[in-house]
Amino acid sequence: MFHLKEGDKAPDFNVTDQTGKIHRIADYKGKKVILYFYPKDLTPGCTVESCDLRDNYETLIKDGFEVIGVSADDEKKHQKFIDKHNLPFNLLADTDREVLNNYGVWGEKKFMGKVYDGIHRTTFVIDENGDIIKIIRKVKTKNHTQQILNELDLS
Repeated sequence: MFHLKEGDKAPDFNVTDQTGKIHRIADYKGKKVILYFYPKDLTPGCTVESCDLRDNYETLIKDGFEVIGVSADDEKKHQKFIDKHNLPFNLLADTDREVLNNYGVWGEKKFMGKVYDGIHRTTFVIDENGDIIKIIRKVKTKNHTQQILNELDLS
């Protein structure tokens, strides 16, 4: 887990979004990407994080970023999440956890004394060449956009 580091090439993927459309990291060559991994649709922390990105989406677009969310939820659940919270970006359905494993965000977690496997909330910022320029492992769900901009010295 957490085997990727800043400066590494972003691992490619071949996974569907909420509409069934296939996405690959190679499709975003020439664009900057905020690839955020979150545990589960329609849960409090994930909703707060996604809505913060939604509320600041225009700023991110103006700064040249595409925003993509990834979890292990299926396409149908992603569409429900998008519809309920009016999210303007795609959510990738990594139901087989291939992307989660390739990005090193799937692994052992502890919550209230319980140990289980799950998604570690992590954001990767990828440049136009497909290189990882920033990894944020301690995500501030309520102010995630500002955190990203601060980390990139864009605020």
